[in-house]
Amino acid sequence: MDAVLLQILNGLDKGSAYALIALGLTLIFGTLGVVNFAHGALFMIGAFCSVTLQRLLTLSFETIDETQKDFLGNPLKVKTPYVESWFGPEMGQAIIDWSVPLAILFAIPVMLLIGFIMERGLIKHFYKRPHADQILVTFGLAIVLQEVVKYFYGANPIPTPAPEAFVGSFDFAPLLGLDTSLAYPYWRLVYFGFSTLIIAAVFAFLQFTTFGMVVRAGMADRETVGLLGIDIDRRFTIMFGIAAAVAGLAGVMYAPINSPNYHMGMDFLVLSFVVVVVGGMGSLPGAVLAGFLLGILESLASMNEIKSIIYGIDQIIIYVVAIVILLVRPRGLMGRRGVMEE
Repeated sequence: MDAVLLQILNGLDKGSAYALIALGLTLIFGTLGVVNFAHGALFMIGAFCSVTLQRLLTLSFETIDETQKDFLGNPLKVKTPYVESWFGPEMGQAIIDWSVPLAILFAIPVMLLIGFIMERGLIKHFYKRPHADQILVTFGLAIVLQEVVKYFYGANPIPTPAPEAFVGSFDFAPLLGLDTSLAYPYWRLVYFGFSTLIIAAVFAFLQFTTFGMVVRAGMADRETVGLLGIDIDRRFTIMFGIAAAVAGLAGVMYAPINSPNYHMGMDFLVLSFVVVVVGGMGSLPGAVLAGFLLGILESLASMNEIKSIIYGIDQIIIYVVAIVILLVRPRGLMGRRGVMEE
């Protein structure tokens, strides 16, 4: 029972990443009708925003410390981060320690800008092209982006630690009345809470703001909204930027869980696209529901008891579920009628 509960927690953590990436994919498909295979690269760039800010905050200069000597009695050269010299040792160390959460502020404008450039510079030329063309060009863009990241950051994963306050695990056993320990890392709980907050913010934005209402109307009937004199194309461009920012924020906070590397976007993209199809193309609630559902199923399938019965089931469970659901319900769990049913 303890193992099952732990795997459910792992599933919520993994499902949070799937849901956030799938939410951005669905926003782009629902508004622009574009199948964006570069979306995983946006997740990867978000993770490297954390790496970049950490490196910027740890830039340092050398000073001579007369109080420290080497074995020959010479004063030692000590590296002091600039933030420590500007804000003092304690505040400077605190800023460096909280570099990952602070990277959220750094990543938002960066991801919005990248999203705008992608949409205006490339994606807009493929609105009326077949989905196969969209997939090819965005997949090629994803490869270019990951090779650029590989050139500047190298091929090896880069450890990006969480703030010291969130190092360690929380024991759920006392809360659930269990005799054995059920420890779960603090940062994974933070990631789940952060993902839930971002998902709620996106839905609230679309549901309760005038901008969001117009976007939802445009998703349902683009031509009619345009006839009302509303520049729906400009709003959809902004939504592309927001979708890029959502994927980027998912990557920023995921950096301490999975050390950023240049191919992590591709690792998540395929699974997240399966999540979108299972949830229903164009359905935002479906993307979120399918993300958490498939994340939990994948974690449960990774249990040794399950793998001993069906070897390798943890590697294929998501695809098996997707096949079954699409055979029974071609438009996905919550997809609109007519989408993916032709």
